[in-house]
Amino acid sequence: MNELMCVRLERDRLLEVAQHFEGLEDPRSSVNLHHPLVSVMVLALMGILAGASGPTGTAEWACLDRVRLWEVMDLPYGVPRKDVFRRVLSTLNPGAFQACFVSWLQAMQTRAAGATGVTQPIYAVDGKTLRRSHDRAKGLGALHSVSLWAADYGLTLGQVATAEKSNEITAIPELLKLVEIKGAIVTIDAMGTQTAIANEIVAGEADYVLPLKGNQERLYQAVVAHVDQHLPTDFANCGAERFVVSEISHGRPEQRIVIQMPAPKTLPGFERWSSLKTIAVVMLFSQRDGKETYASRYFISSLALDVRRLAHAVRSHWSIENTCHWSLDITYREDESRIREAKLRENFAWLNRFSLSLLKQHSEGKSLAMQRRRCGWNFDTLLNVLYAQRT
Repeated sequence: MNELMCVRLERDRLLEVAQHFEGLEDPRSSVNLHHPLVSVMVLALMGILAGASGPTGTAEWACLDRVRLWEVMDLPYGVPRKDVFRRVLSTLNPGAFQACFVSWLQAMQTRAAGATGVTQPIYAVDGKTLRRSHDRAKGLGALHSVSLWAADYGLTLGQVATAEKSNEITAIPELLKLVEIKGAIVTIDAMGTQTAIANEIVAGEADYVLPLKGNQERLYQAVVAHVDQHLPTDFANCGAERFVVSEISHGRPEQRIVIQMPAPKTLPGFERWSSLKTIAVVMLFSQRDGKETYASRYFISSLALDVRRLAHAVRSHWSIENTCHWSLDITYREDESRIREAKLRENFAWLNRFSLSLLKQHSEGKSLAMQRRRCGWNFDTLLNVLYAQRT
């Protein structure tokens, strides 16, 4: 294939990427409008993949690679400056911006499901704060958003920022409406163990596995009492299933015992928990400094008895912290972000999560940090990561 044909192919492929943004309303004035909105959006995503963390870095990268960009993109006035990226992403509605990625994510999810063979994925929901994104002078608190991570696929499927003076309880239902959850198992931390959220999950034709702590004190104490009641008989008379895993974790031997059993209808508020079928306890035994430690966690679930499936859901939930959030903090340095404009920081937070999803689908045995460096070092590598996930 000669050079001209390669350039034409790259242009065609980038046009496919740009199509995702064609329905996005341009927030800019038409006066002196030089740079096409879709080009700005594609460049912003490519800049994040290449290692940028904001408008300045994106503009610097685009300037360095401007010769190749001119060949394959619609840039009638050259590459945009940092003020263009800042102005556009500061005024774009985050919900509308995120909606542009829905069909792209659906295609990625379909491919991931085919590659992994997973038919009932785990969707982990959790919140994350950008600690340095506050602006006290303007009364702007740090951005706290709730996202949904498809643990089996390595994809962030949605993100909702919590309102000022609010919390995750109000943001989670919005997130669940934003994402197609049908057929999945949704896991949330204890703050999300709310009847309204459980109802929302079941209404979306999904299942839930929710931990119990002090925010559901009566239910928590009742589940603990029920488990304790059957401990002396080793759960022989309550229809329980058991799953045991022994492994070395962080250099220490650990054993997890998962017990799942039918939920007794005498539990306080039983009828308010939509499709509540089972309860579970996870008992963790480990060795630390030559001493054995023990911890237990309790759960309610709409899943029928299948202890291996429940154990997988409980274990997979932590990947949103250990894989997604850890990568955003360590590889993307997101916790150090100084972006302090409400919409701008939220839109860049979404670009971080989406680009992470792209990289996770294109690992090639490299670490995420190395993949991102390679995207910055080599334009063809960057295009391959972007093209491999086109719809």
